[in-house]
Amino acid sequence: MASDGDPDVAAAAVDAAADGLLTAFDDDLPQSLSASQLRAVLTLESLPAGVNLRGLADRLGVVLSSASRLSDRLVAAGLLDRRQSDADRREVLVRLSPSGRRFLAEMRARRRERLARVLARMTPDDRAALRRGLEAFREAAD
Repeated sequence: MASDGDPDVAAAAVDAAADGLLTAFDDDLPQSLSASQLRAVLTLESLPAGVNLRGLADRLGVVLSSASRLSDRLVAAGLLDRRQSDADRREVLVRLSPSGRRFLAEMRARRRERLARVLARMTPDDRAALRRGLEAFREAAD
């Protein structure tokens, strides 16, 4: 019989918890924003100066044409700004727009409120154990 310390048992527990988290997080996505678009927005959040389309494609693991279409939709939605590079006028840079930054801040605030309601139903000891476990998981993943 497998124990709580077994990595397979832990993986199943994390997977089950992830389903609940993903369900909560999906509620924050506008119908017009896909998971790949959200991933692009989150990627660009860490690049305040922006990145060219090739760099975005590389970071997302997609082909250049897909990154271009993705950025076109996000620019149309007002979440990204597009501009020519100062260094090379042939190069197009994309970066998160002020509306994109507001969108992410509001999405995170709603998520944290929803998570806080769930966490409030846990004991303080269980919340502390969860926090320690999540920190250890993040460190192992890095």
